[in-house]
Amino acid sequence: MPLSAQCLRYFIIENAMRWIDSYFYNPNIWQKCLSITLLPVSLLYGICALIRRKCGKFYDFSLPIVSLGNLIVGGSGKTPFIIETARHFEKVAIVSRGYKRASKGLVVVSEWGEIRVSQLESGDEPYLLARELKNASVIVCKDRKKAIEKAKQMGAKVVFLDDGFRLAFKKLNIVLIPLLKPYFSLCLPSGMYREIPSAYKAADILVREGIDYTREVDIESPSQRMLLLTAIANPARLDEFLPDVVGKITLSDHARFDKVFLEQAISQYNATSLLVTSKDEVKLLDYGLPLSVMRLKLTIKPDILERIRTYIECFDSPVDLQDSKPNQKERV
Repeated sequence: MPLSAQCLRYFIIENAMRWIDSYFYNPNIWQKCLSITLLPVSLLYGICALIRRKCGKFYDFSLPIVSLGNLIVGGSGKTPFIIETARHFEKVAIVSRGYKRASKGLVVVSEWGEIRVSQLESGDEPYLLARELKNASVIVCKDRKKAIEKAKQMGAKVVFLDDGFRLAFKKLNIVLIPLLKPYFSLCLPSGMYREIPSAYKAADILVREGIDYTREVDIESPSQRMLLLTAIANPARLDEFLPDVVGKITLSDHARFDKVFLEQAISQYNATSLLVTSKDEVKLLDYGLPLSVMRLKLTIKPDILERIRTYIECFDSPVDLQDSKPNQKERV
C-alpha cells in the first residue's frame, strides 16, 4: 500500500476511534440522540445476550476454572489481572480466544514458560501472557471447551479463562468493574455493555477498580519527546498516567502496526521514542524502533486473592461463594 494511502487509512481510523470514545463516554447532543434512536436495537441485543448465557450447554471439566470477565466492551484490565493472580499458582493454563491473531484453530502459545509461536500466530494479549507467566501454559482457541480439554491433557491443575463470563462452564466467575464507566448504562449499540448491567448479580466475585484493585504505571526507558501510540480499548483510561507527550496516535483495539508509517510519524513529530503499553510493545519487538513502555502493575486486595486460592484448593469440597460478593450493592 502506498505511504500516502496508508497515512490516510491511519488518519481515518484515528478519528473514528476518537468519535467512538466520545460517543460512549462523553457524548455531545447529536451522539446522545443517536444513542436513544438505537435503543430498540440495544434492547434486542441485551435479550439475545441473556438468552445465550442462560441457555448455553453446561460443562463440568472436573478442574478448577477461574473465569475473568467484564460486561463492558474491552478495557477493564483482564489481562493484567490474570498476570497478577495466575503467578501465585502452579501448573496454570491460560485459555484465551486469541482475538485478531493470524492463525486459526487451537494453538499452544507457550508450554510451561517456553514460547512456541510468534506474536502474529498467538495475538497480542496471549503473547504478553506467555512472556509474563513463566510458570504457565497459554492456549488460544475460539472453542474454549476444546482449549480447556487440551490444558488438561498438558497436565494443568487450574485454568484461568479469559473473557469467560458468558460460557456455561463450572467455574469461579470473577467480573471486573472498571473505574471509568460509559455515559449510558445500556447495551450495544446505545451503550458499551455486552449484557444488561443487572447481569453483575451472576458473578461470584465482583472486583471493583479503585476499591478491590488499583493500577500503577511506571515508564520504562522514558525519553524527552515521547509520541503516544495506542491500539487498546478505551484509551482514555491511560490519560491519568500520561506524562507530557508530543502527540497521540490512537488506533483500534488489537490493530497491527506499519513500520514505515511509524518511522514517518516519529520524524514528523520529531519524537525520540514511541510511548506504548506492554500489550502494544509485543507487536513492535522486531521493528527496531525506540520504545518507552508503560508498565502496568495491579495491586489486588489480599482477600480477593484468598478467595481465589480457597476456590482452587477446595475445588472438590462445597464452598459458599456468597462471601466473595460485595457486602453492599454496587451502583453500576
